[in-house]
Amino acid sequence: MGPLQGIRVIELAGLGAAPYAGMMLADMGAEVIRVERVPPPPAYPDVLARGRRSVALDLKQTEGVSVLLRLVESADVLIEGFRPGVTERLGFGPKPCMERNERLIYGRMTGWGQEGPLSKRAGHDLNYIALSGALLAIGPAGGKPVPPLNLVGDFGGGLLLAFGVASALVERQRSGRGQIVDAAASFMGMFCGFRSLGLFEDATGENMLSGAAHFYDTYETKDGGFVAVAAIEPEFYRRLVDKLGLDPDEFLPHGFRGVGVRQDPAAWAVLKVRLAELFRTRTRAQWVELLEDTDTC
Repeated sequence: MGPLQGIRVIELAGLGAAPYAGMMLADMGAEVIRVERVPPPPAYPDVLARGRRSVALDLKQTEGVSVLLRLVESADVLIEGFRPGVTERLGFGPKPCMERNERLIYGRMTGWGQEGPLSKRAGHDLNYIALSGALLAIGPAGGKPVPPLNLVGDFGGGLLLAFGVASALVERQRSGRGQIVDAAASFMGMFCGFRSLGLFEDATGENMLSGAAHFYDTYETKDGGFVAVAAIEPEFYRRLVDKLGLDPDEFLPHGFRGVGVRQDPAAWAVLKVRLAELFRTRTRAQWVELLEDTDTC
């Protein structure tokens, strides 16, 4: 059961983004049929494959393409993550599919987009977020950029594909027609805005949300664990200062050179050292016991 009950999705098997979108649609109640390659890959525990049936088709052969197009006739959505031009070349691009079913939502996920100088090139999450500028901000101050697993490009892109498909299904209720949904990640928009105002640095660990601020970072505990501190808003920050027993004259606004320390990057490094020293005095479990129900973030 779910809001997408009654919606049938054909998912062309792939890695990362498209399977994640298929999982999200299945979790919302859609019937998702996963088209596996021939021969199918070895089975392994894969949470992204949950909630759907599968069928193996050789899409390089005419017979396999014919079966896929018959499936498309009764489907609401098709999602794929091939390189640009691959589905067109094999005979199941948007045109033949939507000729079979004008109500079809054809969802596409690419790393470099359908057009442009990089569109035909291979790539992975790390490449995409590197050229977008997202990777440059992730890592320790003065250090090299650190890969954030493949959460930003792959799974962020898959999330946007699922959102685009759901939006297209809503639009179809008005128009009665399907459309092509071409997903690309757009997570750096806010930071590009900050950058235009001079509020974002192109460097690791130099921005408030990338670990420069003492109130938004991780701290090692006495037993080698870590505590994540994200006390951004003033009320949470004041509560943190109070629960940690810190000197209000040093940590609260106007306590450092007469300037609000939450807005003064010059204060952050000094106060971060103080917090690091403090968090090393107790184990992670002790800090959890003190802080977990206090809304200190």
